[in-house]
Amino acid sequence: MKLKKIAASIAAMAFAAGVVAKENDVGIFGTSGKGMGDHTFIQQDGAKADNIRAILKNVKMPAGFKIDLYAIVPDARDMTMAPQGTVLFVGTRKDKVWVVSDRDRDGVADEVKDFAPSLEFDVPNGVQFSKDGFLYVAERNHVRVFPAAEFFFEGPDVVAVDVVPKGELIPEGEESYNHTARVVDIGPDNKLYISLGQPYNVAPPEKLDLYKKTGIGGIIRMDRDGKNREVYTYGVRNSVGQDFHPKTGELWWTDNQVDGMGDDIPPGELNRQTKAGQHFGHPWFGGGKTRTNEYAKETPPAGIVHPAVSTTAHCADLGMAFYSGDQFPAKYKNAIFSAQHGSWNRTEPCGARVMVTFIDKDGKAKMEPFAEGWMNANKEYDGRPMSITMLKDGSMLVSDDYAGAIYKISYVGS
Repeated sequence: MKLKKIAASIAAMAFAAGVVAKENDVGIFGTSGKGMGDHTFIQQDGAKADNIRAILKNVKMPAGFKIDLYAIVPDARDMTMAPQGTVLFVGTRKDKVWVVSDRDRDGVADEVKDFAPSLEFDVPNGVQFSKDGFLYVAERNHVRVFPAAEFFFEGPDVVAVDVVPKGELIPEGEESYNHTARVVDIGPDNKLYISLGQPYNVAPPEKLDLYKKTGIGGIIRMDRDGKNREVYTYGVRNSVGQDFHPKTGELWWTDNQVDGMGDDIPPGELNRQTKAGQHFGHPWFGGGKTRTNEYAKETPPAGIVHPAVSTTAHCADLGMAFYSGDQFPAKYKNAIFSAQHGSWNRTEPCGARVMVTFIDKDGKAKMEPFAEGWMNANKEYDGRPMSITMLKDGSMLVSDDYAGAIYKISYVGS
């Protein structure tokens, strides 16, 4: 059995190496000519770190929890921890994927540098490791996999393999600056699940057939090599957070509601998907059960699934993850932690906090604040939580693309 696993790994690497020449034009074991000095390194101490730690003193959480600065990471968005727990990979909405190292295991990053500077990235927001050590990166219109990235991140050159070639994730004519931050996850079926936010506030009628076919405004799934692509979820406006329930295997995901309808409508969404092909309402619904103005007189598709939780309008519910660790008190086991990024078009700002959602035995969900304090007394944002992931010790990491930081939340008791 062990020999079969080794052979399979070698075969996978050989396939990947055979593609790297096409991707990088550096040959199977060639180099790009870039050296170690071509990495961008991020300073982890100084005034910025001190200022962030001062802000964190204002964050309020339930008794027994503490929050610390884990790393300074510019534009930090989606996160994934490598299987061996040696390094954290962090996506952005710009052109970098960052690698965060904590070699001495003291709970603070030793080094933050960019991943694979020999490559170009375009909004590499979505990052996800498979259990067998393959890093998947979902960009604006491209999905790549990096075998053994956990061990090859030190140098500028890496093996990169197309899962979905550049320009084929969505039709190139649908590329936009809006709603292009993808997330990618690996489901219990060992398939990739990738969100495809649609580029409009409300999708126009003439686009609906194309979007239904390609999965724009939905979540698609495919084999890990990109084959057997299909639309798994319909009626999504822009989801930037998803995870699978550790026990049921059901897909849960957040969605951002329609803008411009008022301060208090429509609500944001946390959704529960129980089977493939379900429709969650957009563009007939702007969020929750609130109809959009554009489709108010149109009949929605049959069988619309409404949110498991309707959240405060325009708080921007983004990244989420189920808590599967053992460090937190028992009531948090299999609860959802999610980030409310904060509003941009609300008269009274909201969000900039971490929420927790408890799910009962019947699947009913209830959400409440868990960590608040990134909005100051002047209603200004001192930080904007974006995404959530867990460390092997059961502590939780929260990314913040506004402050350019990652925080560590631990339970230390009363």
